[in-house]
Amino acid sequence: MKQYLLDFFKYNDVSNITLLASIKKLPEKEESLKLFSHLITTQNKWFNRISKEVEDNHHEWFGTVFTMDQLEVEWSKSINKWLVIIENATEPELEEFVRFKRQTDGKEMGISLKDLSLQLNYHSIHHRAQINTLISKQGIKPPATDYIFTKLVEMPL
Repeated sequence: MKQYLLDFFKYNDVSNITLLASIKKLPEKEESLKLFSHLITTQNKWFNRISKEVEDNHHEWFGTVFTMDQLEVEWSKSINKWLVIIENATEPELEEFVRFKRQTDGKEMGISLKDLSLQLNYHSIHHRAQINTLISKQGIKPPATDYIFTKLVEMPL
């Protein structure tokens, strides 16, 4: 599972960096910047729930909207934190629960590090699709970032 998660985060990283190149070309970037920034703030919020560096309520789901110039740096910092966590985790640690208090009602919640890692990647795919729709609506062909394109192998006849 550990190697799968590392590969998935790396795929997600390459796909999002590819997406940033398309966002740069957009005449109207605002909504794409918000969605991409949300990916960063979400990863940072969940990272903080593990590291407990600051109170959880200091991290918003929709926090800072980064500028185009900031996005790649902030994305790299965010994804690299997760790569380090997964790289350093043992297989049993991937099954351990990350515990936190839900902000809406203060209820104690938990999710395994493995499932949290999967959620972060699926969440990124979801918003990448939304951004690709925004790119298409502005007359630009969105980048091919489907997972399958990283796994296809040409086979001899």
